[in-house]
Amino acid sequence: MSTYLFVLFVSFLVNLILIIPFINFLYKMKFQRASQKTRDVFDKPTPIFDKFNQHKTGVPVGGGILVVLTTAVIFLLTLLCFLLFNKKLIANYPSAWSEVKIILFTFISFAFLGIYDDLTKIFLWRKNNFFGLRVRHKFIFEMVLALIISFWLFWELKIDIIHIPFIGVFEISYFYILFASFVIVAFANAVNVADGLDGLAGGVLMISLASFWIIASSIVDVPTSLFIAVWLGGLIAFLYFNIPPARLILGDTGSLSFGATFAVVGLVLGKAFALIIIGGIFIIEISSSLIQILSKKFLKRKIMPVSPFHLFLQYRGWEESKIVMRFWIISLLFAVFGLMIAFSK
Repeated sequence: MSTYLFVLFVSFLVNLILIIPFINFLYKMKFQRASQKTRDVFDKPTPIFDKFNQHKTGVPVGGGILVVLTTAVIFLLTLLCFLLFNKKLIANYPSAWSEVKIILFTFISFAFLGIYDDLTKIFLWRKNNFFGLRVRHKFIFEMVLALIISFWLFWELKIDIIHIPFIGVFEISYFYILFASFVIVAFANAVNVADGLDGLAGGVLMISLASFWIIASSIVDVPTSLFIAVWLGGLIAFLYFNIPPARLILGDTGSLSFGATFAVVGLVLGKAFALIIIGGIFIIEISSSLIQILSKKFLKRKIMPVSPFHLFLQYRGWEESKIVMRFWIISLLFAVFGLMIAFSK
């Protein structure tokens, strides 16, 4: 554990040193939140969302870019050093390289999708008259990537079971690919939705990742433990500049990448059921958005005045920092309960 803590601290320091020059670079490149009017999935204006987010105009977007780059580089360098001092790692843990490939592919591929969406929102929205990628186009890209990753999990890591504590283990064979794809896409969009408040997505993700770090360390999953340690170090440095009022926003690059990878980490560890509990805040956020979309589509009316849930609380008069802090506390409780579930038989 001391090695993992050292790696986390090194990652934190590297990101802390780089983050201020990176913010200045984003300002120079005008990679900032634009003041455009946003639109929902039905191409309708969202005046309530715009009202509560107008003050964030001009804040640099792309905190996820730095964390993705530093995490990938530091993780690979750390893994290389680890192998030099522990050459038996591959012999003792034959699926190590498969885990590394799957996690890094998820981390980087969803980041590329996110950065394209960020670029579209910031630089191309006036020409195209829409806010980022169309929802259906983004969903198609996400599903293609998720299916590739899920097939990889099934074929190379031989994962095709779901363990439900106190009930049993269910082998679902090829249906696991569809199940895993759904989970990956759901969490990618859930973190993206939760990124609407300063410090919300980053703080909840930090708590949730720490939970999976405990699980990975307990089963001596070295590659996943190292990756989470490096990722947490970068995330903590980012969060320092993202708490209200944010000097840096995660952006779609980070939120899509982090959400998808968070799901994959849970799936790699074989804790799909605990993933839903530990990521409870993200489930609440994406569920509230999905219910609102379905009610507009099929009932032709809104269930809630606004969604997602954090925006509804703002609409009811809650301050942004109050929502974020209380969601952190609730996330901590979800994490404790999720760990109980994860270690149950």
